[in-house]
Amino acid sequence: MTVPGFAARPQLSDDVARFIRRRIFDGTYAAGSYVRLDQLAAELGISVTPVREALFALRAEGLIDQRPRRGFMVLPVTGRDVTDVANVQGYVGGELAARAALNITDDQLRELKEIQAQLEEAYGSRRAGDDERTVRLNHEFHRAINVAADSPKLAQLMSQITRYAPESVFPNIAGWPDQSMKDHRRILSALKKHDAELARAAMSEHLAAGAGPLIDHLTARGVVVDEGRPTRR
Repeated sequence: MTVPGFAARPQLSDDVARFIRRRIFDGTYAAGSYVRLDQLAAELGISVTPVREALFALRAEGLIDQRPRRGFMVLPVTGRDVTDVANVQGYVGGELAARAALNITDDQLRELKEIQAQLEEAYGSRRAGDDERTVRLNHEFHRAINVAADSPKLAQLMSQITRYAPESVFPNIAGWPDQSMKDHRRILSALKKHDAELARAAMSEHLAAGAGPLIDHLTARGVVVDEGRPTRR
């Protein structure tokens, strides 16, 4: 994995947490392995403080555990974990889409259609190493809907939930990009009709449907395991 540029800024620990989270979900940091604080800080060219803050944040998420005198150990991810996150995303995302259907303006619809067009173009002309663009555009698509919902607290909750979903993995799941584009078109159609219940169903099904393919993908790479998490000490 290419190490992105890291520079001192207020959200640096969030960026580091996102970097570690991605390494966990792509299998770079396997369950049972240790994330070395000094080593990662040196690799990223930053001080240990934001790395430590990121590790404590991931500990709170249940992705890693701190072991006395040994450091931070990566915990297993289970299929139930992935399914639970997808189901919660589906419920909250569905509510946001329903509210967006009632509130969305013509300008917001045009913006959403443009993002979707760029996303479909990005998937169609995808090159190796270009996953960042598809992930960013997909995030922008969902964010635009959440903004149109005009429910900032609920949108903030959705943002927090999304931290647990490995967005960077989805472009590499066989068949998912095509399915995702079909789902997005269905969501757009519901929003255009200002049909709240149709938008709710389309978004809920879209977000929940990713759990199965994601579990298969992560299991094949040894990221998802069948057994539960080890007991914390």
